[in-house]
Amino acid sequence: NYDGEFLHLSNGRVEKMRILHRAAAGRVSERLVSLSGSGREIVRNETEVQCYLPDQKRVLVEQREDRGPLLGTLPKFDESLEANYRLELVGRARSVIGRPARIVAVNPRDGYRFGYRIWIDEETRMPVRTDLCDARGNVLEQVLFTSLQIGATLPDSAFRPSVDAQGFEWLRQNRTPARDVDSLPWRLVKLPPGFRLNSAAQQQLPGVPKPVTHLVLSDGLASVSVFIEGPVPARAPAPAEGQGRVGSAFAYSTVVNGHQVTAVGEVPPQTVQYIANGVAPSESARRR
Repeated sequence: NYDGEFLHLSNGRVEKMRILHRAAAGRVSERLVSLSGSGREIVRNETEVQCYLPDQKRVLVEQREDRGPLLGTLPKFDESLEANYRLELVGRARSVIGRPARIVAVNPRDGYRFGYRIWIDEETRMPVRTDLCDARGNVLEQVLFTSLQIGATLPDSAFRPSVDAQGFEWLRQNRTPARDVDSLPWRLVKLPPGFRLNSAAQQQLPGVPKPVTHLVLSDGLASVSVFIEGPVPARAPAPAEGQGRVGSAFAYSTVVNGHQVTAVGEVPPQTVQYIANGVAPSESARRR
């Protein structure tokens, strides 16, 4: 269990946030609160996540299969990552919260993924600072705890949103997992080294009239989402194509057989382009 405040720095923006995390009787509860900016809140109870957007008067609700923490910039490591990353203890330092920490470098073995610098609290083993770095060592994103209480007693009330959502629009992002990946109308004919398909589903996104195919790929640390929409109506405006960026994430969109394909993730721009260009209709879709 922990209760902490941190700064999130990305693409020239700084946001102060608070995270509450509790594990009790095999159940995980989390609440992420923006202390600056729009005042958004994200509440997770087991596999459902609710995102409160006061500035839009909306609540987004989705089922979450991934049981990892909401604060995804605190990575986990195992032996399988050694094929794609090199881990190295580079030194010790005192963290912003005033405690001794060990600094670990996570360096990619190729240009298809970013690297990390992680400050790990020596006493609690909690990552208290994480830097996402490009190939030149430039910091793209940073999560920096300014206060942290480990082992806090957190009541149920700590995981209730403070936002008054009366009159808000509730949007449920229905997600239907694919029963069999081979039955999907799409396949990935080429992937960057180390990346594998983790999950596939049909998902209804706000503002998109038809269900979208959502593929999630990972190398064990970095992840990329691929969204396949369409087909694009004949009289509709031309779909977006090319590179884009949202914070520390890069995106690439293209058109495949009249469907818009977009890959997005916290990976180098060449990685999302490689993945998007590797999407192709399956043999069953071609026959239809």
